[in-house]
Order: sequence, then structure tokens, then C-alpha cells
Amino acid sequence: MTAADGRLDDALTDFSRRLVEVDGVVKTVYVAGSGPAVVLMPEMPGISPDVLRLARWIRDAGFTVHVPSLFGTDGAYPTAERGREVVRRACVSAEFRAFAGGGTSPVTAWLRGLARQAHAACGGPGVGTIGLCFTGNFALTMAIEPSVVAPVVNHPSLPLDDPAGLELGDEDARAVRDRVTRDGLKVLAYRFEGDRWCTGQRFAAYRALLGDAFDGRVLSDSSARTDPPPFFRDMVETPHSVVTAHLVDEAGHPTVEARDDILAFLGERLKPND
Repeated sequence: MTAADGRLDDALTDFSRRLVEVDGVVKTVYVAGSGPAVVLMPEMPGISPDVLRLARWIRDAGFTVHVPSLFGTDGAYPTAERGREVVRRACVSAEFRAFAGGGTSPVTAWLRGLARQAHAACGGPGVGTIGLCFTGNFALTMAIEPSVVAPVVNHPSLPLDDPAGLELGDEDARAVRDRVTRDGLKVLAYRFEGDRWCTGQRFAAYRALLGDAFDGRVLSDSSARTDPPPFFRDMVETPHSVVTAHLVDEAGHPTVEARDDILAFLGERLKPND
């Protein structure tokens, strides 16, 4: 399908489509590559062509990338019209906790099960997790699962109504902090300086929880792509998606350097012998 501005949906023809069951719940997961597993979760409004571009970079770096379908239309170019309805449905879904006071989103239990299965299938020291926007903090919550050893938290937007909040229940926060203390877990994170959905206050809350284990990196707003897809232009309305919709695919660009640092972070933890 072609969007109104001429850009295309992604057919996902180079991914294997699998149905994955965890505790009786079945979801579609798109898988590609070989090597240690990395679970890449989509950002709003779904598994967009930009998310799939990142998935292919992860695949090409020597990992088996798993992209679970959590909302939206898989492969769809993110228009404002499509995105508005996806956000509305997700915010009232029982699987997600979009607002303050809700604690940890229930869908993260399913995602931890996916990580366990992916680790069993792919081997290696463990699994990498990458969250984006609505799923940003899920990458950290998944670290309650012992197989998760390389969480990357990109521009986490939840809870939507509390810029200093974390989408994390008290018990789960303690469990993540225990992994930092016990296992030396490290967390890599990115945001743009002026992002109103992922603020400096939120990064400060992560630092308060995780201490020096939290490596929060902030990019200048001027480094964000100026012509993102309509959903990001018309609804997000701020530099936001560092390695997807607002990435500028030019050698040496700060957003490309962020992508390369994420791939290096995954490599250091998932392929230490390399």
C-alpha cells in the first residue's frame, strides 16, 4: 500500500512470521537473522518501515531479531489517521498501563516469556531487548527475566500523564534493582533533549532507580530528522524517535552513531568472544 505522500508500507517478506504462545496467549512475532536473540519492540503506531529498518540493521549485525506485533498494522507506514486510532485503542487496552498509577503493563509478562523462548532457541549468554516509545520501558521490565542481559530503553513515553514517572510497579522496580546489584546489569537509554514525551525528569527517575547502571544519553534536537512520517510530524510534534522515525541515515550523523552504539552494546553483552 502507498501512503498519501508516496511512501510505502513494508511487506516484511524477508522475515519469518511465527505464532508464539506464552501462558496460553498467542502473538505474531517476525524473526530474521542468526546469532544471539534480540527482542525489538515496536513504537507507536506499530511495526513501521522505520522499525523494520532498525530490525534489519540488528539482523545484519549478527543477531536473531524478534519483532513482536503488539499493536497497529504490521508493516504499515505511520500516517496520522492510522496512528490516532492505534493510540486510542492501546491506551484503553488491558495489556498496557499508559497512565500514572497503573504499574507495570501486563504485556511484559508475555514478552519475558518470548525472551526465554528466544534464548533457548538461539543460545548465547542471553537476550538483548530494545524498547521504543510506548514500549521503551518494557525493555527494562523484561530484565526481571534472567536471560535478558542487554536492555536498551529508547525514548520511553509511559506513563503519558507523568513526565517524571516510570511505567514500573514497586515490586518489579525492586526486582530490576536486584539484578543491577546481583548481576551487574547495565541499561543503555536514549532521548532527544526537547522531547516532551520522554523528559529529563524521566531520565532522572531512571538514574534514581538504577544509579550508575543507567547510561542515559541525550541528543540535541537539531540532530533529529526534520521530515518524519505524518504520525510523528502531526501527533508526536517533537523530536522523539532517535533510531527510527527521527534518524538521519547519513554516515557520522549523531543518530547513526546512536544506532551504532546500541549495536556495540548488544555485541559486548551477547557476543563477548567477538
